[in-house]
Amino acid sequence: MKIVVCIKQVPDTVEVKIDPKTGTLIRDGVPSIINPDDKTGIEAALELKERVGGTVTVISMGPPQADVALREALAMGCDEAYLVSAREFGGSDTYATSGILAAAIKTLGYDVIITGRQAIDGDTAQVGPQIGEKLAIPQVSYVEEIKEAAEDHLIVRRQFEDGYHIIKIKTPCLLTAIAELADARYMTVSGIVDAYEKEIKVIGFEELKDNLELDMIGLKGSPTNVYQSFTKEVKGTGTVLKDASADEAVAAIIAKLEEKHII
Repeated sequence: MKIVVCIKQVPDTVEVKIDPKTGTLIRDGVPSIINPDDKTGIEAALELKERVGGTVTVISMGPPQADVALREALAMGCDEAYLVSAREFGGSDTYATSGILAAAIKTLGYDVIITGRQAIDGDTAQVGPQIGEKLAIPQVSYVEEIKEAAEDHLIVRRQFEDGYHIIKIKTPCLLTAIAELADARYMTVSGIVDAYEKEIKVIGFEELKDNLELDMIGLKGSPTNVYQSFTKEVKGTGTVLKDASADEAVAAIIAKLEEKHII
């Protein structure tokens, strides 16, 4: 089975800063990590390989420095890595990104594609499903367990709002992973050494241009416009009731809930 995992290198959210003038992320000097849901996807792919055999290929679209994330994936146990990178791809939104990644994945071949549910720097949860649509393959989002795996099908458990779905899906297919799907393994010392001896293969514009919507890539070809970006507000300390008895504390809490029309 050939398993392809899409990953994204994202800023460590603890360190994210916003340019107050432009409203864009300040990435210079900010540490980067593999997007957490994508790391879950790597582990799920490795476990799937251990169950049914095959290879795990990891692919990322980004600038040259994204090879650090790819080497971490190799150190975890992935077999090969590809970086999709070109100046023409810069500024792509989710629609443009999914088109570029779909074109790249098509050149690699695949049985199962795994992506993270969403990236912590955008939170759109759009790229994975869009890749599935552009490759015209069946997909299941919010996968929390792979219950059965075979060359021609998977049976997965999909998280739902008030329950879950058990779905049988034929391969080739695409899954989007949530945190509950797997706990990512650590890199090994030998894995790190091997990762830096392996080649990160670069796929550029020239290799993909014949399979792209050329007017729908990069910043100019992206239909999404971002008007403002901002960090989460820091929560206040709240109201502290000092020296209140249990009855007084309960009365104060009920009064506040009634004030907020919660009860």
